[in-house]
Amino acid sequence: MDSGAGVDFSQVHVLDGGMATELERRGCDISGPLWSAHVLDSSPEVIRQVHLDYLRAGSDCISTVGYQVSAQGYAELGRSGKDAVRALRQSVEIAETARQEYTQESDRRVLIAASLGPYGAALHNGAEFHGQYEIRFAELVAFHADRLAVVAETNADVVALETIPSLEEARAIVEALARFPKLRAWLSFTCKDEVHVAHGEPLADCAAIADESNQIVAVGINCTQPALIKKLIGEAKAATGKPVIVYPNSGETWDAVGRRWCGVSDVAEYGAQALTWFEAGALAVGGCCRTTPEHIKAIRRVWAAHKTKDTSGHAAAAAAVRQ
Repeated sequence: MDSGAGVDFSQVHVLDGGMATELERRGCDISGPLWSAHVLDSSPEVIRQVHLDYLRAGSDCISTVGYQVSAQGYAELGRSGKDAVRALRQSVEIAETARQEYTQESDRRVLIAASLGPYGAALHNGAEFHGQYEIRFAELVAFHADRLAVVAETNADVVALETIPSLEEARAIVEALARFPKLRAWLSFTCKDEVHVAHGEPLADCAAIADESNQIVAVGINCTQPALIKKLIGEAKAATGKPVIVYPNSGETWDAVGRRWCGVSDVAEYGAQALTWFEAGALAVGGCCRTTPEHIKAIRRVWAAHKTKDTSGHAAAAAAVRQ
């Protein structure tokens, strides 16, 4: 990774949507300890197409399929740590290929975010949604440092450290990042209500960690219910001077017992909510689980309307939501 000092994150306003659930929607098998990373072996061309579809939908930043890649996960399958390293590199290379293809269609600058999930994702037992890990702090730092070392040697523009459930893990990540001073990253937390992250600490306390490191370009909220987001933006903005980004789930909920998604995803409603998130001060908006390129198109429309509302009032924004 080149020096992140040149990353202009201020020009990122529309993120991409869900990757794993979009791959599943297109027929890929994401069961197993590696989740979406399984598709790196089986159907890398589908990953490239998803990236390209998000770019065409209006994403300013696409995230790789590295979220659940770890030496621990590969070991469960009897594979080596070298396979995990290759997977992280491959995930960035696929995103690069999609971006290069897109540049033949548009001159809009696009960033690549190397997605890295929390320690709980490597456990693949839902621990990222409570953060109650049985691991020492030094080991948590080492877990993140091992993967950051790989990403640092790729052409990713920024690292997306996502679905962080606790203050302790945020601190571990910041300590690990300091070992690679050229890296730039965002910290994104998963929240259980309008004030607290999944483990229970106030989001404000977690967001404040970002101001301790010049390597952090933004604070995010992801894999969280859309209804909570507007209030959470306020909590984060009150605690940090860094930009705030949000990419919640579609609004559907996961039934862990029945192994299925419940509820309805309404693209128009998601777009309407996205407008309120921009108005609340979010720099960038995207989607997490069960969001699709259609959700990103809706976000792009309301961002364009939001951008011009100072001169045309709220009518344009309202019209964009109705489209």
